[in-house]
Amino acid sequence: MIVGVVGKIAAGKTTVAKFFEERGFCRVSCSDPLIDLLAHNVEDYSWIPELPEQAEPTREKLIEFGKYLKDKYGGDILIRLAIDKKRHCKNIIIDGVRSREEIEAIKRFGGKVIYVEAKPEIRFERLVRRKAGKDKSIKSFEDFKRMDDAEEELYQTSKLKDMADYVVVNEGTLEELRRRVEKILERLKI
Repeated sequence: MIVGVVGKIAAGKTTVAKFFEERGFCRVSCSDPLIDLLAHNVEDYSWIPELPEQAEPTREKLIEFGKYLKDKYGGDILIRLAIDKKRHCKNIIIDGVRSREEIEAIKRFGGKVIYVEAKPEIRFERLVRRKAGKDKSIKSFEDFKRMDDAEEELYQTSKLKDMADYVVVNEGTLEELRRRVEKILERLKI
């Protein structure tokens, strides 16, 4: 079983993926292959498209390199690499799905897609709290909105909601989110 999680920055994609991981899924992010390739950390792969110049995996660098790979190798390249990285797993949860081609690839593999959404103000608060290295260039709500708008323009994430098998609104507590994910797991019979 392959499940993809899509949504905007800091909507709760990774948290949803971690709930699946608790149920025995192998968790991988679409950005993991990009980070691995940029860091030259490729021993988990049976194949790689190419090895770029080594670089720090900032959000900007990940977007730039991801766009390059998709243009050269197809819009589903990150899904193919993520699945390859976890090829020894029975069930895979893929966090950070960002495009129509990636969703289509998951569905070609017989998978399901969950869209996670939350208001921009809530997502910004979460982003500030998580203090992830890839987010260090975001210092204000205005920075966040610029990054969010740029990502929307690039990936048209909000339009992907219509392609999802499940939609989860994540604006409440962690327990509320867990209950919503548990309902999805029940429907998937996992």
